This record gives sequence, structure tokens and C-alpha cells, in this order.
Amino acid sequence: MNFIDAKQIVKHFGGVRALKGVDFTVRQGEIMGLIGENGCGKSTLMKVISGVHQPDAGVLEIAGKRIAENNPFEAIKLGVSVIYQDLSLFPNLSVLENVCLGPIIGDDSFLARQGKYRDKATAILKSLGGDIDPRDLVEDLPIAKQQLVAIARALANDSRLLILDEPTTALTRREIVQLFSLLGDLKAQGLSFVFISHKLGEIMEICDRVTIMRDGLVVGVEDTGDLSINKIESMMLGHSLTFAKKSESYAHGEPVLRVEHLSKKNNFRDVSFSLRPGEVLGISGLLGSGRTELASAIFGIAPADSGSVSIRGEKAHIRRVSDSIRRGIAYVPEDRLTQGLVMPHSIANNIVVATLDKYLNPLNLLDFRKIKTTVRDWIDKLAIKTDDGRKAANTLSGGNQQKIVLAKWLAMSPSVLILDGPTVGIDVGAKRGIYDTIQENARNGMAVIIISDEVPELLANCDRILIMHGGRISAEIATADADEENLRALMEQRPGQAETLTSGKVTV
Repeated sequence: MNFIDAKQIVKHFGGVRALKGVDFTVRQGEIMGLIGENGCGKSTLMKVISGVHQPDAGVLEIAGKRIAENNPFEAIKLGVSVIYQDLSLFPNLSVLENVCLGPIIGDDSFLARQGKYRDKATAILKSLGGDIDPRDLVEDLPIAKQQLVAIARALANDSRLLILDEPTTALTRREIVQLFSLLGDLKAQGLSFVFISHKLGEIMEICDRVTIMRDGLVVGVEDTGDLSINKIESMMLGHSLTFAKKSESYAHGEPVLRVEHLSKKNNFRDVSFSLRPGEVLGISGLLGSGRTELASAIFGIAPADSGSVSIRGEKAHIRRVSDSIRRGIAYVPEDRLTQGLVMPHSIANNIVVATLDKYLNPLNLLDFRKIKTTVRDWIDKLAIKTDDGRKAANTLSGGNQQKIVLAKWLAMSPSVLILDGPTVGIDVGAKRGIYDTIQENARNGMAVIIISDEVPELLANCDRILIMHGGRISAEIATADADEENLRALMEQRPGQAETLTSGKVTV
């Protein structure tokens, strides 16, 4: 029996056809994978099913009921819940309040007493095996437990279909295994899932069937056992795509960046490394290892307490972002939505905002013709999918938004480019474009730092990789000596165990 049965769904946004007659089904008690490039229509389809958007044409049935006019409240009543990548929890409320938010809002009593809902919340949390106290504040929980709270909230609403949007982005491999085990248990109880991810290996691991979309259409629905990653990539993109391990280095000369004994209380301690022009250096480690905090210190967002940073042999006193920019350091943050872009502003404004002084005429007024030419050049160079630089950044897909952030910082021609999670939430096709941009700039002498926990990404782009644990660098390995197995082992290790975990050449 199909829990979701969507037929010939069409959705327009202005003159753009986001969905061009999509058929989509989810059976009761199955995990359906949904994949495709950013902008292919995945999110629009899920918003139609969850009632956020009304289709312009087509038929939608949920639990056998034909839906004439959907809305989020109606979808929830019919058992559809969406767990977004950011989880959409209230961090300042307790676990209990978050889990039972729906029933509390629907309570007709003058006062909603917590005791009335505590048993239900406790029973749901216990069934998920998370060992979570309902009295805890959500903001005090690690991300893996916050995700369990989001799932528990869906179950408290009597959900029968959970749409999971990039659910593993912030999880370690151990936490992913635990999540997949939980999904398997819930599937056995008759729950259905739509699993949206750009990590094709995880799609193959957890899903029963996979729906593949391209350009607003479904191009295939296959049993997972009949698929391979190469076949999925070919259907998504129209051609096959693989990322080989990097074999050529462009590193040369004396270090452009030298970090010595850098420390920040409760973040990282005694970190030292150097970076040469043309070199691509990877920094990896589990969440909480201090990797993002290190980048924030180097860029001046949260300066270090002690230690030094030198640029081309000269000490750089970085106490604020403007200090690092003046020294030729650029930083592309992982959270592009809040830290990388001004979302309501135009693509053009976002690209030039960090380099406005370059566009001043002799009267110190902005030369808009020069800005327009520069913006068009970057749109063409990075293949940003838009027909107008005046469009708002929030109208673009995640991959294209990331390219805007890259363009903003590449426009200043930095000596050092720090990329934190450069392809988080980005499809495999957009990754190729970003990887090509990284290598092109390295070839031209730019030094690049890539912070990532995606092992294939590190191997495809980096000359060497530093591993962080507990705020310290625990190991360093050349890409030539690394493979996926020993690099994952180094990431999962405890400090001091590197020699026993890999046969490659590791410095600790």
C-alpha cells in the first residue's frame, strides 16, 4: 500500500517550472531515498507533500485520502512530518516541551500541565534508546540527541511518514550507524521515510528504493539492490562522475602561512602548522575537535588567546576579521545561510560586498558598470545558475549559493583561502565545479585549507591532511600515503594511537 501517491505534480514559480509533472510514491513501511542535484525539484516536491506549497496541477493522495487543498496543519494531521537539516527545535525549551509541542498547542485546557505529557514523552524517548532526560534543555544536548528529540516530536504527533532532510550532516559515523539502526526499527513498526541526502553511499546503505530527479522531473525509481553509485551519478547528471585521489601538487616556495603554538581556552591548544603557496591542506576530525574554532581564530572571528600567526614570514596580529582580510586571508564558513551570505540581497551585492573599495571611481562613488561586469564574470567563471545577478541569493540552490560565497572571497585575490565544509549539503555535480575551482586557484599559487570530515573530498583535493582530536593536532598524513580506511581510522582514533591504526606514513 502506498502511503504517499503523487501523480503528475506541477509547480511554477513565476516563469520557472520547478516540477514538470512528477510521479512519486512512498510505500507504507519503506525508506525511500530522494536524490538529485540542487535545484532539481526535491525540496519543492517535499513542500507540496507537507503542505507548504500548493501544486498548480496534479493529484496528491496521503494515506489513501485525496487531498484537495493541503496545508502544513492538514499534513501533520494525516501523519506527515518533516525533520529539516537544522532540526527546527527550540533550544531554550526543555526536551519535554519540544517533543510535546504539537499536543500542547492543541490542548484546549486553560493551562497545559507538563505532568500530563511527561509519561508520553518519556515513553517515546525510551523507545528511541537515546537515554535523554525530558527535563534537559535542548541547547545542552549534543547534535545526535537533538536529532532524536526531533524524531520523538514527530512520533508524538502520531506521524506515519517522516521526511528526513540531510539527517547525517552533523553526525559522526558511529552516530550514523545508530540512527540507521533506529530507522530500521521504526520501519519494522510500519513507519515510512523519505531520506534526502547527497551522500550516495548512505542512500545505498539505508534505503529500500531510490527516486532520482533531474531538472524538475523524475528520471528513475529503482530498488537499491539494482543501483550502484556510478549509475546514480549518471542518472542525476546525465553522465558518470568519479573523484580520484589527488596525484599532483602545486605547492612551492617558502610558507605563506605559519601557525605556531596557537591556543584558545576550551577550544584548541598548542596548534602548529605551515602552509606553502599552491598547497591544499586538509584539516579533519570529529565534531568538537576544534577544527572550526581554529579557522575562526585564524580569520579573526574569535581570536586565539596565545601563539602566533605569520604571513610570508611576518607576524600578523589578528584580533578582528579586518586584520585577516588586510593580510590576504579569506574564509568561507560552513554555515553559508547565516555567516556567508546576506540572503535577501542580490547575487551581485553578495559578490562585491567584501571588495567594494575596488569599485570606487575618482569621485569615491561606486562604479556600477564595473560592478555589473565583475559580477557577470564571476557568474560565468563559477557557472552560477542564474540569468540575472540582481536576483536575491535566497532564490538559488545550495550549490549556487556556495559558489556566490566563493566568488565573494576569490574576488579579493587572497593569499590564503580557508574553506570550512565547502560542499556540505551540495550535490555531486556542484561539488565537481567547486573542486575544479579549488585546484585552479592552487595551480595559480593560492594556499588553501579545507576543513572537512568527508574522506573522499579530502583525498580528492588535499596534498596532506591534519587530524584534530580534543583541540590538538593528533596526526598528519600525506595524501599519497592515505586511503579511505586508514584516514577514517585516524579520525576515529584517540590521541597517541595513530601508529597502530595505519600502515601509512603518519606524523604524530
